[in-house]
Order: sequence, then structure tokens, then C-alpha cells
Amino acid sequence: MDHAKDAALLDLVSTGETAAAAPPVRELADRRKVFADQVDLLFRHSPTGVLISIVVGGIATYELWGENTRDLISVWCVLMVFVGAARHILYRAYYKRRDDNFDNWLRWFAIGAFAMGAVWGFAGAVFFPAHTDAQQVFLSFLLAGMVAGGIPVYSAVWWVYAIYGIAIIAPFTYILATFGTEQFVELSVLVPMFLAVNISIAHRLSRVFADGFRLRHAYSHLGQDHSMLNTQLQDQIEELLQAQREIEASGRKLALFSERAPIAVFEVDRNGTVLEMNPSAENTFGYSSTELIGRSMIRMLIPSDEPILNSEWWKSFVRNARPEAGLKVRCRRRDAVELVCEFSLTPLVNDVGELISVITQCHDITQQLEAERLKKEFTSTLSHELRTPLTSIIGSLQLINTGMLGDLDKEVSELTIIAERNGQRLLDLINDLLDIDKIESGKLQTYPEPLSIDELVRESLLLNRAFADRFGVRMVLLGNPPPIAVFADKKRLIQIMTNLMSNASKFSPQGGTVEVQLEQVDHMARVSVMDRGSGIPPEFRSRIFGRFAQADSAVTRQKGGTGLGLAICKRLIELMGGRIGFADRAGGGTTFFFELPLMNRAAAATG
Repeated sequence: MDHAKDAALLDLVSTGETAAAAPPVRELADRRKVFADQVDLLFRHSPTGVLISIVVGGIATYELWGENTRDLISVWCVLMVFVGAARHILYRAYYKRRDDNFDNWLRWFAIGAFAMGAVWGFAGAVFFPAHTDAQQVFLSFLLAGMVAGGIPVYSAVWWVYAIYGIAIIAPFTYILATFGTEQFVELSVLVPMFLAVNISIAHRLSRVFADGFRLRHAYSHLGQDHSMLNTQLQDQIEELLQAQREIEASGRKLALFSERAPIAVFEVDRNGTVLEMNPSAENTFGYSSTELIGRSMIRMLIPSDEPILNSEWWKSFVRNARPEAGLKVRCRRRDAVELVCEFSLTPLVNDVGELISVITQCHDITQQLEAERLKKEFTSTLSHELRTPLTSIIGSLQLINTGMLGDLDKEVSELTIIAERNGQRLLDLINDLLDIDKIESGKLQTYPEPLSIDELVRESLLLNRAFADRFGVRMVLLGNPPPIAVFADKKRLIQIMTNLMSNASKFSPQGGTVEVQLEQVDHMARVSVMDRGSGIPPEFRSRIFGRFAQADSAVTRQKGGTGLGLAICKRLIELMGGRIGFADRAGGGTTFFFELPLMNRAAAATG
């Protein structure tokens, strides 16, 4: 086992440098911990080993002491005491410092074990030939005991025991092999074999120790994991409880909202059976909750001849499970009065896409539809009834102002001019109202035809030049526009150009210039009308193309206008397949532009 390599890998893994190539962090950490436990076990057994060696050494000294061997035994005792003291110092240093450099500690321990084995090997090599047969047997017994006794002391790391045993047996085996008798030669062969068996036993014990330490750490991890899982489980339970509280709070809010909502709210199942309903639903349809809950909403509220929300339509809705909104449906109250309600259906589905229930919202729009119908009738009737006499009044005033009926006093002439101008403004308002009413009702028709938009732009400039002169503004066509053909309604295009150019003239400073430009942008013809007015206020930009949209300023009120011109322009341009927009000009002012498809694309789209 290369423990230094494992330590390096563990350091790299901890810094994220070899996450792909190294074993998992926990596996390496456990391996290092097992190795540390093995080294620690060696040091814990070290005092026992030293003590046994000193005690057995003392006995051997007493038994082998003689006149001829006194000096050698003295040297051997000094060596024994020195090695034992060194190992004890190493033992004290290990437990005092307790650092994580276990490789070095094991290295020093192995040196100490080898030194102790070498001291005993020295005894076997030196004292065996110089003593009697009985002392030789005694010495052989001591050496065998020291080799066998090293197994429990050093087998935590088997190779430490191996070098300890080899240090004892190798010199003794050499002496046996060279002593000269046949029995000793045979013993020199058997002793290494016995040592090999002991080393094998030490190796197996070392694995047993390692497995035991590994199992202990596994139990430790199991306890930590169990504690962590308990903590996570408690956190998840708390999260679930919090989510349950939030769901209950949301449910109470939804129930409160449904109960107090001003519109009718039903919850129905996939068959259309009413599960819940709010008080507004009772007020709208005249049924109490006890009368409708458990019964079919379709059969109870929807007439059989209604094309929407009938049985077949409901089956298709349940099959698709998609929200529906803005459904205008005839309904029947409990007192047989028919209503028109606008329905919104929201299907509630589970994780596998199965429909659980449908939230149905509806509100009575009968009065709203009637009001819209009356408003349209009123607008149309009023506009037609006003336009006929107003046209006669304007014609009469124009005859008077042209002098065909004779000259008028200056004061009278000023009054008739004002009357004509205001009459024309009123007529423009009526025409705009009729146009916007036709557009919104879908009754406005356009008559597109191939035309050269460059010629139309020049014609529009001539038609609106007199209007610009009234405000002291010049109209200029930029450059020499190229011939560009479009497929559009000429009358409506002139109406759009007139609206844009009259707006630009009204809001330009006196003496200013309105610039008109025609260009081709990609596959579109773009007409731009540019002024040097005060620009469009930021708060007005989002609704500039809305009906009756006018910026709230003194200049706007002074210049007048219906607030319908840009709304009409936008709808007319869109009817002809184009788009309209505006942008600020560098240096002040605004550019209004519209784009129309070129002739080949427009014809293809129409054809």
C-alpha cells in the first residue's frame, strides 16, 4: 500500500485538481484513517515490546554470563538498553506531537523494530557458538520466542514484523548453516521456513486489523450519515409543513377571493358537474348552491341550441385540456330569462396530464352588449344626420367667403371664415367617427390597386401645401424618390398622408419645414413625415395610436383635432398589410413613418 501516494491524491482531491482521476474523497480519507490506526496500534504496543525485550534480555544475560563472554554480553546489554531507550523516546515523541505525518512515524518505527531485531540477531550470531549445548538450546528457545512474540506486537503492519523477524533470524540462520553439524544445517533450512509461516500469519493479522479499523470507520460514517439523514428528514418535514401551511393559506385566499368575487365562479368536474359555486353565481343565475351543486352546469344553464359550451364542445375541451377565454355564450337563468355571459375556462390537471376539475368564470355582459349596440346605432345615426345639414352649411359659407354673393364687411367676413373653419372641423370629426366605427365593426372596405407611391407622395404634397401655409410651414420632398410600386388603396393612402402631414404642420414652429421622404427598406416601401416640433411626451407614447388620444398640452388644445387621426391611420395601414410607427429626430422633433410591401410581395399575398 503506497500511503504517501494516497496522501497526495487526497490533497489533490480536496482542492478539486484531480476529481476525475482520483478515487472518491471518502474512500481515500478512510484509507488514510485505517493506515493511521495501524501506525497508532504499533506505537501503543511499542512499550510492551520494549519491556519484554529488556526483561528477556536480562534473563539471557544472567543465563549466558561467563568469564569468556563477559565483555560481549556487556556490549550487547548496552546495545539492548540503547535501542530500547531510543524506541521509548520515539514513542514519547509520537504521542507528544501527534501530527498527521504517519509515513515518517512508521518509517522511524520500522527502523527501531529492525534495530531491536538486529540486537537479538547479534546475540544469536555471537553467543550461540561460544556456549554449551544446553545454553545453545536456551538461546535458540529465546530467539524463537522473540520471533513468535513479535507477531502480536508488530503485525499491525506486517512488513514491520517481517524486517524485525528477518533481523533476528538471518544472522542466526547463517551461524546454523556454518556451524558444521548436519543437524544445525537442517535447522538453518527449517528456521527461515518457520519465519515465512510467521510472516504469513502477520500478513493475515495485518489485514484483519485493517478490516476491523475499516469497519469501525464505516460504522462511524453510518452514524454520521444516519444523523445527517435525520437532519435532512427533519428539514424536509419542516419544509413540507411550511408548504402545507402556505397551501392552506393560498386555499383560504382563493376561497375568499372566489366567495367575494363580483363575477360568477364555478368549479366543475370533467363531466361538467358543478362541485362548488360562489354567491355571485347564485345572484347571476338565480339558483342556490344546493340546487346546482351535483348537477350538470351545461344542461342547467346553457340552451340546447347554443353552439358553444354544448355537450360535444365540452367533450373536445376536456380532451384537449387547454384554457379558453372570451367565450360569449347565451345562458338561461332560473326564471327563463336569457343572458349573454363571457366565459373563461381554466382546466386543472395533475402531473400525468389528467383533468381534475375546471375553474369556470363568467360575468353577465348582456347590458354591456346592449349598450355597445345602442352606442353604435347612436353614433351612426347622429353622424349621418349631422353630416347632411353640415355639408350644406359649409357649402353656403364657402360661397359667401369666396365673394360670389358680394363683398362683406371685414368683421362679418372674419365671422363667416371662423364659422366655415369650425364647420369643417366638425365635419372632419364626423367623418372620422364614421371611419373608426366602420373599421371596428369590420364594415370598412379597401380597394387596393397597383400604384406608384412616389407619384402619390408628390400628389399629397400638392394637396396639403395650402393647409401648411395656414400655419406658416413649408413642405419639402427630400431627394428624388425612385419609382416604387405598391398594391394599396389610393384614396386611403392619401387620407393617411393628409393626416400625417396635417399633424406635422400643426405642431411645427412657424417658419419651420416639414420633410417628406420615400425610400425602400428591405422589401418594404417606407414613407416618412418629419417635423421639428416639441416631440411626443414620454407618458403619451404608449397610447398615441389609440382612439381620442391627444397629448394634454396647451399646444394641442390650441391646434385642435379629434384624436382619431392616428388611430385611423394605424388601422388602415394594417388593413393594407403594412405597419406604422414613430421615432424621435436628432436635434428635436418627431418622424412618423409607415411601411407597405412592394408590389410583387403585396400581389402575391393578395393573390
